[in-house]
Amino acid sequence: MSTILLGVTGSIAAYKACELTRLFVKEAHDVHVIMTQAATRFVAPLTFRTLSRNPVAIDLFDEPEA
Repeated sequence: MSTILLGVTGSIAAYKACELTRLFVKEAHDVHVIMTQAATRFVAPLTFRTLSRNPVAIDLFDEPEA
């Protein structure tokens, strides 16, 4: 198992990032997602939180969720 940090930006490719997250988790990788504000207009952070089973960072300077 490895840890993967997936950065998601504001483009239509954000939808493909959901599929990547799902496939990585299926292969037993620990996936952490960081999104730009623009990316949240395409895919809700809740989607990545559910798929990755980890908190999602939206702002580089946000405090991480416990």
